[in-house]
Amino acid sequence: MEKIQTERRRKPRPKTSAEAVAERIRQTLLLFGGEAHRREVIMQMARDAGHDVRHIPEDLEASVITSFEEVWRDEARRESLGFTLRFGEGSHRWGVRMPETAH
Repeated sequence: MEKIQTERRRKPRPKTSAEAVAERIRQTLLLFGGEAHRREVIMQMARDAGHDVRHIPEDLEASVITSFEEVWRDEARRESLGFTLRFGEGSHRWGVRMPETAH
């Protein structure tokens, strides 16, 4: 009887916390039509997490800002997530390239 060899399937690598935050930022920007002030993004993400937007936890706000800035500084990650800064470096107007739609 022949032994059937099967390829080992790799488990998908779980996203790190920073990657998950960056992906949530991307989804939030898409929700806003591809662009929003970072304050609006933070408020929406806080709302999604069940927080009162009048009292956003400082650690949530810091993690969102840090995550966007880390992705922005890494050209490959910035390209893969499509992050943009409409008014250039230091801008608080965040954006994401909209996915191409089929015609």
